[in-house]
Amino acid sequence: QVQLVESGGGLVQAGNSLRLSCAASGRTSSVSIMGWFRQAPGKAREFVAAIKSSDGFTYYATSVKGRFTISRDNAKNTVYLQMNSLKLEDAAVYYCAARSYFSYGIYSPDDYNYWGQGTQVTVSS
Repeated sequence: QVQLVESGGGLVQAGNSLRLSCAASGRTSSVSIMGWFRQAPGKAREFVAAIKSSDGFTYYATSVKGRFTISRDNAKNTVYLQMNSLKLEDAAVYYCAARSYFSYGIYSPDDYNYWGQGTQVTVSS
């Protein structure tokens, strides 16, 4: 089992930055990839970014590429999402996700088998 705990959400003005953290515990050695998803009210959960455990390769949704950066601190078993130039449409509950089995899937929530509880990001104008 892997436990994920997100932190760092909050209220931020459009154009400003916020950094989310996701601390993993448990069988973290089994994790092959970690990602961030978000879900706005009335919308489906959507992929934001992911980072592979093996080589640190990163993936981004088109809507956040160039503004968001996913990174990891292996010593702390923590993944970060640095969000810059935030827009109103970035407001959502952000979820950390992890996968503990081999798969080529990256972008679907179904590609992950562990989830955090979510952290709210609110962007004001």
